[in-house]
Amino acid sequence: MLVEFFPRMHRRYSSLRLLGPILGSFAAWLHARGYPRVAIRRHLRAARRLEQRWLCRGLRSLSAIRRTDFQVCTPGHSQDDPDLAAVARVLKTYFEERGLLAGEPAPEAPQELTGYQQYLTALRGLAPGTIADHLTTVSEFLQFIADKRPAMSLGQLTPRELEAFVQQVAARVSRATLQHVVAHVRSFLRWLAAQGAARKGLESQIDTPRVYRQEQLPRALRWETVRALLESIDRTTAIGRRDYAMLLLIATYGLRSSEIVALTLDAFAWRQGELRVPRRKVEGVLTLPLTDRAGDAVLDYIRRGRPTLPTRVLFLRVRPPAGLLKPTAVTEVFQTCARHSGLTIPFQGPHCLRHSLAVQLLREGVSLKAIGDVLGHRSLESTCLYLRLATEDLRDVALDLPDRSTDRCPEVRA
Repeated sequence: MLVEFFPRMHRRYSSLRLLGPILGSFAAWLHARGYPRVAIRRHLRAARRLEQRWLCRGLRSLSAIRRTDFQVCTPGHSQDDPDLAAVARVLKTYFEERGLLAGEPAPEAPQELTGYQQYLTALRGLAPGTIADHLTTVSEFLQFIADKRPAMSLGQLTPRELEAFVQQVAARVSRATLQHVVAHVRSFLRWLAAQGAARKGLESQIDTPRVYRQEQLPRALRWETVRALLESIDRTTAIGRRDYAMLLLIATYGLRSSEIVALTLDAFAWRQGELRVPRRKVEGVLTLPLTDRAGDAVLDYIRRGRPTLPTRVLFLRVRPPAGLLKPTAVTEVFQTCARHSGLTIPFQGPHCLRHSLAVQLLREGVSLKAIGDVLGHRSLESTCLYLRLATEDLRDVALDLPDRSTDRCPEVRA
């Protein structure tokens, strides 16, 4: 494989003392993940410099390379040496996948975390995404306790440690997010108490932030702004075709970011003119009419922008490494498109397009029940939230004020 990238100088790479035996397979690994030829050559050149740093540190065999060796040889700031930082990151992933790291098995999860995960799955039956949120909070909580009080067991927890953890989290999240964090910790403490591993009633010692119901308006843009945002996307590139199709589907059907990245080629029934969206949050499949504009955008992306990978998932990474997208990628796409459009968009996430659709449908006279069905709401109360944004319609409902000039109290004469 090295001969294809360096026909004349391939021996310079294959003869390296540490990385020489694996650079060929590393190059093939990069090629299989969609890296272009120029990027692979750049990584291979930087790998030589990375090996020189390892040799200077006393490494003498490939089997002795540990995870920490990648960290100490990486520049303190990635922009100090972008190529070296990139190859260290990518090569570490290659080592991890191939099991080449020496003497560093993956750290095992704490016993409490494993048991709590089984409880959330088997007894409470929570969705995988909800379980992941719980475990993220609990992992952070356990790490906090281990750092602050290494010798303290969970059975010795007091309200002081709980309050310190909540204060630490509160410094970086909103009140609404902190409310979820407190709920996660309370659930974990209740489970610990049921197992006899913590004091009973400890969960009631945590104060939760007060969040008033419907204290904030839904984040919605003017429909003219939504159209201008979509039209500003450059559809002459593969990335532009993908981004346009993603944001158009959100604006047309109110899909969530998680639903966008989970769409597959099988979701489009072209002959029937239908879009079948699996709704994980409400556990069902929503069938919607496939509009010509949305269908054309998706077809344009499939034909001229979608990478060729052995997967049925619709939206994929365009830049290497090729693969699937995460829901956070949809947020990054929205932020990039909003920044390049030059429009005044105060919101940072694509969820505002979902809210904008709901308000637009409401102004067009669509019933609340139909809007709720499209958005996947379980209750009508969730849909009624958008009534607060239909200010023009609310003005028509207001009653006229009485004329105070004809409603004066008669003067009282002595």
